[in-house]
Amino acid sequence: MTKNHGSQIKNDEKYEALRDKGMSKEKAARIANTEGSGKKGGKAGKYEDRSKNELYKKAKEVGIKGRSDMSKKELINALRNH
Repeated sequence: MTKNHGSQIKNDEKYEALRDKGMSKEKAARIANTEGSGKKGGKAGKYEDRSKNELYKKAKEVGIKGRSDMSKKELINALRNH
């Protein structure tokens, strides 16, 4: 039976499944609260196709610390593992 995680988690079942797979609470909550997160195939391009400036802006948006000292490769890695 799925536990009710309160109003802060919109999709409790998805949240628990992600946590069972080893995701952090923050990442599982972010995915479970995203509308249409169960759909496959996003429209965003590959990180490698983006400029360093675009990656920096995305890193800032999601709150990655130390982003100003990162190379493009490090920004890509940080975004993928956030």
